[in-house]
Amino acid sequence: MATARRIAREIGDAVSKASKNPNRRWYGPHMAAAVRAISERVPLVDFIIEIRDARIPFSSEYELLRKFPHFPLKRIVVLNKMELADPLELKNWMDYFQERNYLSYAVNSHNKDCVKQFLNFLQSQVRELHKSGHSSHTTTMMLLGIPNVGKSALANSLHQIGRISAAEKGKLKHTTVSSQPGDTKDIMSLKIGSHPNVYVLDTPGIFPPNLLDAKICSKLALTGAIPDDIVGEIELARFFLTILNSSNEYKKWAKLCKSQDLTETLSNESSESDAKRKRQYATDHTQDFIVYDVRRVLYETITAFDGNLEDEISMGNLIETQFAALRTVLRVSEEASEFADMRVASKVLNLYRTGRLGHYTLEHVSAVSKS
Repeated sequence: MATARRIAREIGDAVSKASKNPNRRWYGPHMAAAVRAISERVPLVDFIIEIRDARIPFSSEYELLRKFPHFPLKRIVVLNKMELADPLELKNWMDYFQERNYLSYAVNSHNKDCVKQFLNFLQSQVRELHKSGHSSHTTTMMLLGIPNVGKSALANSLHQIGRISAAEKGKLKHTTVSSQPGDTKDIMSLKIGSHPNVYVLDTPGIFPPNLLDAKICSKLALTGAIPDDIVGEIELARFFLTILNSSNEYKKWAKLCKSQDLTETLSNESSESDAKRKRQYATDHTQDFIVYDVRRVLYETITAFDGNLEDEISMGNLIETQFAALRTVLRVSEEASEFADMRVASKVLNLYRTGRLGHYTLEHVSAVSKS
């Protein structure tokens, strides 16, 4: 993992340096204004729901929460994007929070059943609050978190399911959802329950003014919490490939090498339909048959590699081999090497961040416990 550590350090240093730049983009006037608005509302809400990324439960902590002078009655730590994390590591993190008496929950904001269960959990917390003497007919929960941890997506899902469950009529609200960090600019209230009324406040994602820890910065960059162009997609893709190459995740794809016709074994559609689809959507890397090809190529390059993965030069050679092979399966046309690598990197990052290339937790409870 020497190569991964070096790349992570370089990425982290680049992000940290950018955060100190007077023209930094993630802490502009809108973030300063959001901090003030959030600080004013925190004493008025009943619950704080801190949204973290399940792949980086420690690094995605909402650090500014420590500086708020007042706290509501309850705080819930929610590990969102659970579908992208390693299930065993996720359980370890949930145990970690439970041992420290944190009220916590893991959720996939894009899965209706999962969101419905989470909504039931929140409603149970509201009932407990009323039993303890809370007299108000309205309960307010504030969603807080760093950029791109899925606050707005979760708020929208809770609002939609909550309104349907209560059989309420009227137009649904929607907060802005984007894969780009920092797109939510204002605080928005969404109703998620009736009798009693329950509202969530979706808030802008906020970082501290300066990001100083290089290790944390590298994880934030890889998971998409920080704009890719600060570091560069090629460097981020190389970072991911060092993690993949050093893991056991690729071993799950061994069966893909047993057949040259992947679409025949992994799809019920006829080969004629598949061929037509390939001609029509050859550049869409999210299609199953292309994703299977990407997995197969990555598996083959790793298993054929006879070098030392702890050696930086050897790991670098493997990654170069993978980039070259991925140009073919990702249908990147022959062009200048640098531009081709940028296109490959962009597609690989997208597949990683959407869970198509496995499930990864980038930090482990044991390492955090020792720090």
